[in-house]
Amino acid sequence: MVADGMVTASTIGLWLSHAQDELTAEADHLSALDAALGDGDHGTNMRRGFRAVGAALAGHPRASSPGELLMLAGKTILATVGGASGALWGLALRRAGRVLGDGSEVEGLALANALDAMVDAVMELGQASAGDKTMLDALIPAASAFREAFEATGSLEVAGAAAARAARAGADATAHMEARKGRASFMGARSLGHQDPSANSTAIVFASLARALATPVNGIDVDHAT
Repeated sequence: MVADGMVTASTIGLWLSHAQDELTAEADHLSALDAALGDGDHGTNMRRGFRAVGAALAGHPRASSPGELLMLAGKTILATVGGASGALWGLALRRAGRVLGDGSEVEGLALANALDAMVDAVMELGQASAGDKTMLDALIPAASAFREAFEATGSLEVAGAAAARAARAGADATAHMEARKGRASFMGARSLGHQDPSANSTAIVFASLARALATPVNGIDVDHAT
């Protein structure tokens, strides 16, 4: 394994900022996906939640730790977004933040552990698993791909890119699944042919993580910080 990069609060802040921008840009598309399976507000909810996260982070001390920022993001989404999305993302981000703790920087394997904690949180709260046509169909492969790639290369950038690709492939694959959880489950076989909106927003969040991990933060390459 090559030398491990470090994840700082700046990295996490950049991740959440990119997610806010991309979810805002894709809000109408996400809501259109949701309209085919649910009540059509998923994009609106995700945009509102991550905009609130951006505002909360803007007022938070720059010296915060990666874990503290994720905890704040989770609490903010839970307070801002109603329904399943708010509860699931709120718990997932808070669990991730708890795993990272209060250190000013964390190693790549700690981030892998945090992503695994997000999976566990969503499975626990949503009582769902892979193949149920939910956000887990993007989240599970993304977390697994991140860990596998990081353990193989020691590169945060490579791991982030692998996670983003896996999340996107997982989201695309939901078009061939029959929904077994949530409002979409009432459609039965009629849910086939439609991608799950929450899997798509999850893929967007992981694309944002990949972008953050590939970006030098404060002039320091996150894969080669010392």
